[in-house]
Amino acid sequence: MKQLTIFVVVACVVALTACGPATVKIDDSYRAEIEAAWAEREAHLLADDGWLTLIGLFWLEPGVQTIGSAPDADIRLPDGTPPVAGALELTGEGMVVFSAEAGANVTVNGGPAATGLLRSDADGEPDIVRAGRISFYLISRGDRIGVRIKDPQATARQTFRGLEHFPIDPSRRITATLEPYAELKEVAIPTVIDTPTTMLAPGLLRFEVDGRPVSLEPYLSDPDETTLFIVFRDATSGESTYGAGRFLDAERVEGSDEVILDFNLAINPPCAFTPYATCPLPTPENYLDVAIKAGERYSNSSH
Repeated sequence: MKQLTIFVVVACVVALTACGPATVKIDDSYRAEIEAAWAEREAHLLADDGWLTLIGLFWLEPGVQTIGSAPDADIRLPDGTPPVAGALELTGEGMVVFSAEAGANVTVNGGPAATGLLRSDADGEPDIVRAGRISFYLISRGDRIGVRIKDPQATARQTFRGLEHFPIDPSRRITATLEPYAELKEVAIPTVIDTPTTMLAPGLLRFEVDGRPVSLEPYLSDPDETTLFIVFRDATSGESTYGAGRFLDAERVEGSDEVILDFNLAINPPCAFTPYATCPLPTPENYLDVAIKAGERYSNSSH
């Protein structure tokens, strides 16, 4: 009888183990930190000028293009905005001159609009033009200049059902080692608009996922940045996460070659929310053949 009892106890332990992984205990402060970051991320998406308000992207051709709600406007704005808000002229030097239509009540950076050059996002903060509730500004991508249009009443914003996440997993907060290159390397990163963008790679991040060694190449926009930007795909891409990959910001540990990769903070790119974004895509070096089941999930039901 004693042997039978021992057998039953052992069988029960094995059965319980096979039923699934044990519940992972998560430190309350860590849970609060991640949930606060998720809430801030969602608030940014839902802001009056967030990605969910984007309703259009028009690439300028050399010469003059009109912008407004009139049917014959070169760049159409929604009904309720001036029929002609003004005109945008792309010069041979790659500059854009904006001329507001008289009486259209158009502003630039909150002040009365006057004829003059508009700054794009390549110049830092772009000039914001407003016509009624609609705003637009210039973006520069390679040798192309586009007009990005936002509407706080955009359908995507009104129908957004919230972000989806994997359960918080402390094991997906990983310490990586940065193996620096001899010097910063310029990398041409593909984008969804087929116009590569150039960023700087400081080295290679090496780490392990479930005991498997992997690596990622992080990027900087300029040499003085301290936050590393990572674009990656993994075995969940196109299944439970966005097919084109996800983004992750990472911080170096001061005074060492260590970098903290918290995949619980991995996010979907803007292209997951709007067709009018110009997202960078992961290079082949940043395709992982392991599943990173942490951070933002993706399904059409939430967008």
